[in-house]
Amino acid sequence: MASRTIVDIFIPCFVDQLFPDTAMNMVKVLEKVGCEVRYNPNQTCCGQPAFNAGFFNEAREVADKFLDDFSNDTSHYIVAPSASCVGMVRNAYQDIFVKSSKLVKYRAMQKKVYELTEFLTDVLGVTRIEGASLQGRYTYHDSCSALRECGIKAGPRELLGNVRGLELIEMEDVETCCGFGGTFAVKFEAISTAMAEQKVDNAIATGAEYIISTDSSCLMHLEAYIQKQNKNIKTMHIADVLASGW
Repeated sequence: MASRTIVDIFIPCFVDQLFPDTAMNMVKVLEKVGCEVRYNPNQTCCGQPAFNAGFFNEAREVADKFLDDFSNDTSHYIVAPSASCVGMVRNAYQDIFVKSSKLVKYRAMQKKVYELTEFLTDVLGVTRIEGASLQGRYTYHDSCSALRECGIKAGPRELLGNVRGLELIEMEDVETCCGFGGTFAVKFEAISTAMAEQKVDNAIATGAEYIISTDSSCLMHLEAYIQKQNKNIKTMHIADVLASGW
């Protein structure tokens, strides 16, 4: 691992507004493993809400801005604490820029975009964060974006397996969606809530104290259900776990 790997961090809008501690913990972890972290305060959204809702022109405007904000130096990695947003940039942007004069510029940037855990394991070769500790049993939620869009599965579990005090208990139907899906949760509230109920019930059945995932969006959805139904389980983003204990 290079001693001064330069990382431009992308903080998704909902993480910035609702889970800033997770963003700061990602920075803490990246600096722990020797990265030089940089942040462009001009950054905003990746454009996923507009794109998924069918507002392609509006999504293209946001994507253009993202490209301008993050493509000044293609030698820098771009790392985010959200597989959902990484999947948007890595995959959906291909449709947005396919007939654009900016396609070459996008292709260069596309190769450098990573979710936090895959950056740690696949790029830096890091599978242990020294000093990370958290006591308790946990079950892991594979977000749809991480699993299906980014191919992330083993890496987060390996990192969590090296957190002192944690014990993994896999839940039933671990790869099933939690029901969030962005605007899906708004348009199909009853179905979304039923999916959250199933996911939380499966997690509680393991006897775990924590549901851990790469995506704050999934965890936000599950946490809302947990609080409303007074369920006895907690949610944690993996960046918060890896930053615990030191």
